[in-house]
Amino acid sequence: MSFIELLLCAFGLSMDAFAIAICKGLSVGKVKTEHIISVGIWFGGAQAIMPLIGFLLATTFADYVKQFDHWIAFILLVIIGVGMIKESREETQELNDSFSFKVMLPLALAGSIDALATGAAFAFEDVKIIPAVITIGIATFIFSAIGIIIGNRFGEKYRSSAELVGGIVLILLGAKTLISGLAEVGMG
Repeated sequence: MSFIELLLCAFGLSMDAFAIAICKGLSVGKVKTEHIISVGIWFGGAQAIMPLIGFLLATTFADYVKQFDHWIAFILLVIIGVGMIKESREETQELNDSFSFKVMLPLALAGSIDALATGAAFAFEDVKIIPAVITIGIATFIFSAIGIIIGNRFGEKYRSSAELVGGIVLILLGAKTLISGLAEVGMG
């Protein structure tokens, strides 16, 4: 895999995290540097770790992971999306601006589950895994940091509507992931 192909792969993998970071930006009253760094580390770290795990487990579990990764991503994204829609309907909204383990882990996993299967594919394509995971992690860190800022700026005026739209987007992203995964499993 060439460096350009690796960059394109990193860009593609970081788009889920970018979309989720935008939604997270909606829930924060005012984005601070620590929010940007936290989102970048959580999402960039997950996007770097998941392909490494996939790569290491490829020979044993590649078919199993590929068969169900879309279901896992779908369920996580729908749960998060429904929560956002519910929050958008509440009259007195308390912003969920928590960056705790309990809040960030499901978001990071939802945005990086496809990277697990990508890592498994890397094992069969003889990709140098260390440069790959570093590139993917850095790209996702950058896109996530940009995403939280965009989400927060958009959400300043239109928080309730934006949370509703963000929840719908996450559900649609989950549905797209599920449909794509089912199509791949059906072709395989």
